[in-house]
Amino acid sequence: MQRTNYVFTSESVSEGHPDKVCDRISDSVVDIYLAAEPEARVAVETLTTTNRIVLAGEVRGPDSITPETLEEAARQAVKDIGYEQEGFHWQHANVDVYVHQQSADIAQGVDSAGNKDEGAGDQGIMFGYACSETDDLMPAPIYYSHRILQALAKARHENPNSGFEPDSKSQLSLHYENGTPIGATSVVVSTQHKEGLSQDDVREMVRPHVMAVLPEGWMCPEDEFYVNPTGNFVIGGPDGDAGLTGRKIIVDTYGGAAPHGGGAFSGKDPTKVDRSAAYASRYLAKNVVAGGFASRCTIQLAYAIGVAKPLSIYVDCHGTEQVDVARLEKALPEVMDLSPRGIREHLKLNRPIYAATSAYGHFGRTPGDDGSFSWEKRDLVDALRSYLS
Repeated sequence: MQRTNYVFTSESVSEGHPDKVCDRISDSVVDIYLAAEPEARVAVETLTTTNRIVLAGEVRGPDSITPETLEEAARQAVKDIGYEQEGFHWQHANVDVYVHQQSADIAQGVDSAGNKDEGAGDQGIMFGYACSETDDLMPAPIYYSHRILQALAKARHENPNSGFEPDSKSQLSLHYENGTPIGATSVVVSTQHKEGLSQDDVREMVRPHVMAVLPEGWMCPEDEFYVNPTGNFVIGGPDGDAGLTGRKIIVDTYGGAAPHGGGAFSGKDPTKVDRSAAYASRYLAKNVVAGGFASRCTIQLAYAIGVAKPLSIYVDCHGTEQVDVARLEKALPEVMDLSPRGIREHLKLNRPIYAATSAYGHFGRTPGDDGSFSWEKRDLVDALRSYLS
């Protein structure tokens, strides 16, 4: 029997967290290639540490994109985040680029040829999830954890004298009654700050942003409100801790409230099903919940490298379904082509839209005029309803 009364916790990290700096740089590289050639292939990882940035991976795209192009992209990404510190500065950091051409063996498995459709870029399993806990159909703990850090970042970008620096983390524990979140039992925020500010100073800087984000009456007890528990957080970002692309996959998805297939998103072009099929499964799950077919929905897709069709489609509505789940499983591939090509074309993924995804979650975001976050649309509801009727 499913528990209905419990406390569940999720965390988020800001755009200035060392791993998120790497995700931003890697996704900026993806955008450069897709802007130049929509069918480009990219798999690029980033490492950061004290005043050093290292890019490595494989690509297939125009020769006009040089190592110098990628170095400039890395510096611009770091500048946009706001790092101008002695230990990590967009202008002064050393940037090393070790990016080479895509393996011919991988290319022949993925490319379409003759009667063979484009295959998946790798094997793997991908999960999508949606629930009715928030307006954006996301689990509440991760949803509000992201928004607390977005509020701090907005304050920092709008006011250079805010006292906030780029690196920060949040953690939110919510109490559920009858399966519904009703308030926070604890809130943890650690934020890098300018020299000279006390722990109490930072606590009062953070408080109004937390209060503004959480629904009325949800704030935790005062003794469960933790801000910079270590007392001081001046040295941060890649100067304080090395960063790597793809180390925050639970932050990127559902905060632990739903399964994750294990593959990271950032630095990968949309032929990689780690990314595109995870977007597709979220899109399907969100439309299932948005259509009222269930109040919670988990979807799993499975692929094999070089094979176009998904090997399996699994749906679990956790006992909240309003229609037969087996019918839902049959409906999904009928209303959307779930081959790698079909996903890319349906969601229009071959566009430079990925830098925006690199922080504050890939899901629960607002679709943009530039085509970003297309997988957050609810435009499949009518097709599902028509098929299921």
